[in-house]
Formats: sequence, C-alpha cells, structure tokens
Amino acid sequence: MKKLLAAALIGCMALSMTACGSDNGAAQTNESAGEADAAATGDNAADTADTASASDKVWVVATDTVFRPFEFTNENGEFVGIDVDILAAIAEDQGFQYELKSLGWDAAVAAVQSGQADAIIAGATIKQERIDSGWIFSDGYYNATQTFVLAEGSDIKGFEDLEGKNVAVKNGTAGMDFANSLKDEYGFTTSVFEDSPTMYQDVILGNSVACVEDTPIMADSIKIGNLALTIPEGMESEGAPYGFAIMNEGNQELLDMFNAGLANIKANGKYDEILNKYLGN
Repeated sequence: MKKLLAAALIGCMALSMTACGSDNGAAQTNESAGEADAAATGDNAADTADTASASDKVWVVATDTVFRPFEFTNENGEFVGIDVDILAAIAEDQGFQYELKSLGWDAAVAAVQSGQADAIIAGATIKQERIDSGWIFSDGYYNATQTFVLAEGSDIKGFEDLEGKNVAVKNGTAGMDFANSLKDEYGFTTSVFEDSPTMYQDVILGNSVACVEDTPIMADSIKIGNLALTIPEGMESEGAPYGFAIMNEGNQELLDMFNAGLANIKANGKYDEILNKYLGN
C-alpha cells in the first residue's frame, strides 16, 4: 500500500509540473506577440510621421524686390508679378508649400548658394555661364526679348523703314546692344539716354522714330502709364528664356514639380491668364 501511495503521489507531482510548464510557455508566446505587435505599430507610426514630414515641407524660394512686371509691390502693398503668380499657380497645381522671400537680386543668389533658400525665381535668364557656375535651371517659363517700340500711328513697318532715321536707346542695356547690332545693316542712328521714361518721351515727342526696350517691361510701362506707344510685330530679338533655378542637386524634387506644374498651367490656360493680367491691354 505504501508503495502504491508513493507511486500515485509521484505521478500527481509530474502532472502538476507539466501543467505549470505549459502555462509559462503560453505566457511567453503571448508576450512575444505583444512585443511584435508593438514594434509593428511603432514602425507604421514612424512611416506615417515620415510621410507627414515630407508633405509638410516648406520650400524657401528667393526673389528680387523690384523687377516689374515680374516681381514688385502694388498700390495695395501686396507683392505681386508674373513670377509671383506663376509660382503660386504651380505650387497649387503640384500641392507643395513654399515661402517666398523678397531679398533683392544679389542677396537672393547668395541665399540659394549658401543653402539659406532652396531656389530662386527672379527673371533669371538661362545662360551657359550660370549653368557652368552651378545653377540648375527649370524649363524656361518666359522668353524675354528686346523690341523696337514706335509712336502710336507710326508708319514704320519693319527694320528697313528705319534707314536714315534715329532710334533712342538706354545706356548699358540689352536693348542698346540689340539696336547697335542692327544699325549698320539698316542705316539708322542712335541717341543714348540714361533712363527709360526720358527715352520713351523722345519717341512720343517725335525726336526719334523708335526706342528699344525689354518687351515685357515695355508692355507693362505702356499699360500702367497709358503711353502713346505701340509694340510692332516682327521687330523683336530672338530673346532668351527665364528659368526657375536651384543650386543644390538635393532640391531636384522641387525643380521637377516646377516643370510638371508649368506644363500643366500652360495646358489649362492659367499661364496665359497670368501673362495677360500683367502684359495685356
């Protein structure tokens, strides 16, 4: 009987130990699963945070203070212009945020070069010497030309009609260079002025039959000043495009969005609407 009782007691102890071991294993398995779930939740949260961070990025874009009609302050104290409106339309189309800083030309360039700004939009002509020095340009968003400008009612129809006549130019400008490149071929003379308003008046008063100016600047001046001048067809230079630019390859995403947005606003008519707002009659 004692042997039988002892054997029974040993069997019960063995069963008890087995049962305890099973409980501990289940607890460890559940704990590990909980840790894995927590880790997965943490990874997802991190991914979500990264996505939110990327979408919340505010790009800093530098610009000039006054280069009418591309950037200037209007009578209501608002900073406006072709560059300003094009950037706003593209940002809306592409869904990115930006801060536009009006710094002046030299300071704007320096800000992008030093990394204090991500990009520049300031009527910057796309040219090889800038590309060679590290500028990375977008597609051209405006082709800037120089044009001959006539008095209203002028009978000048083309360059051939300038022979023996005088043309007003402004000292040190691309317009002056354009006129000088043609005057020997077409037989006209030039008078040099130090400012645009005086040059315009020389044509309005009839002292010169034409003057030469950047086309968008001339169109804006005629519009806001109600000047008795007109821009003829076919008397402009080939021109050179203005571009949005970065100087750090790490900001290529912004440049790509600008190009995509520019194509879209040209296709949907917003681009023409902006130009007409500042350059239309």
